[in-house]
Amino acid sequence: MNSSNVLEIFKEITRIPRESGHEEMMGEYLRSFAEKRNLECRIDKVGNVCIVKETSPGKENVPTLVLQGHQDMVCEKSKGVDHDFLKDPVNYVVEDSWMVAKDTTLGADDGIGVAAMLALLDSDLPMGRIECVFTVSEETGMDGAFGMEKGFFTGKTLINLDSEDEGQMFIGCAGGLDTTARFSYGSEDLAPGHAPVRLEIGGAVGGHSGDDIDKGRANTIQLMARFLFSELPFGVQLIMLKGGNKPNAIARECEAIIAVPDRKATIARFNSSAGDVRGEYVRTEPGMTFSASEYRCTEKPIETPVAVNLVQALFACPHGVESMSRDIPGLVETSTNLASVNMRRQGVIEVVTSQRSAITSARRMMAAKVEACFLLAGAEVEHTSEYPGWKPDVDSRILKICVESYRKLFGFDPEVKAIHAGLECGLFGEKFGGLDMISFGPTLRGVHAPGERLDLNSLDKFTDHLVDVVTSFK
Repeated sequence: MNSSNVLEIFKEITRIPRESGHEEMMGEYLRSFAEKRNLECRIDKVGNVCIVKETSPGKENVPTLVLQGHQDMVCEKSKGVDHDFLKDPVNYVVEDSWMVAKDTTLGADDGIGVAAMLALLDSDLPMGRIECVFTVSEETGMDGAFGMEKGFFTGKTLINLDSEDEGQMFIGCAGGLDTTARFSYGSEDLAPGHAPVRLEIGGAVGGHSGDDIDKGRANTIQLMARFLFSELPFGVQLIMLKGGNKPNAIARECEAIIAVPDRKATIARFNSSAGDVRGEYVRTEPGMTFSASEYRCTEKPIETPVAVNLVQALFACPHGVESMSRDIPGLVETSTNLASVNMRRQGVIEVVTSQRSAITSARRMMAAKVEACFLLAGAEVEHTSEYPGWKPDVDSRILKICVESYRKLFGFDPEVKAIHAGLECGLFGEKFGGLDMISFGPTLRGVHAPGERLDLNSLDKFTDHLVDVVTSFK
């Protein structure tokens, strides 16, 4: 088994639709893969798959090793791109040793981990019994891990293959939850002399709401709210507002339709504000775009009191890093992401946010702070999809095995870290107990956003390391 085997399988996976909640074709692919190789395959009631490869001769006394990743992917695309994630394969190119999906997400999170497990199952490597576990809907709340019943896998040592920095071994992660605010509204007539203007902010980098939250990237929803807040004294009426997409992605685009008494003056102020924002984000957002134009529509504005409350709440809503870890230098401890705003149905505006922290009380405090902001604005608020963090164990046996293997192969020690993102290890540890766990993977960049890419050079090292760990495990 080598990285070429892994990459070929991953290329097959890019052709399989597997948006969170729609993993049926991926599950069938895994079942068929196992059947063709006469491997035991279990599928539980929520769609998780476990494929078992029995012990190689001479390895009968080796304990069972669990390898784990998730079937689904975050499905994001650039504005205007014609791509249906429920049926279209992912388009990618290879440039300068990177595999890149320029207009969509690539799905290497966690398709490359899945491919590595399948390559192991397809190999003749000398190893003990392995259980390869493929969960569903990890990206939208870890539904598969939550729904998994005890006994679905039996091993007590687990390697999660859902990390994104080669050379780093992860032994802890943040927990998370979502906080959703809903505004109920009626409509009002267009004010005399008012006419519509369409505003758009796009082209922001976006990224993972955990791993990228400290990188100073723009949140286009808050930028739009910032401008709309400045327009309130001019009697602006809000007709439509939408931005962002997934709870675990930083908002890259936001659009608003407003009615104003002086179109030219509003457009001029927006363009002036755009210049200020470009200056503030010159280092992190070189491709961010702003546009304002006269517009025609027949929809009535949202009633002004609700619109004002919404704009003020979006502008005031916490977003970004709340605190840094006092134990691990450079690690974000607690954060929140203003993820999306949409008119989900007539008369209701929905705002989705997500909070993360390895400390349960800090995570819930952050969610309560967001809740308080929207309650003050008159919204209804609920908290959903909470999952636990994963407490680091520096004395972990599998950690020592992985570090020794890495040192032997490459001549230096890997970094041992915790990550400010959600991994299913936290849930497995709380739910099943007694597990010795670690997470590692090849280098990915831009996950959860168009332009996601896989470093093929890192894939070589990742594969060699994984093979050595699995074959030397005892």
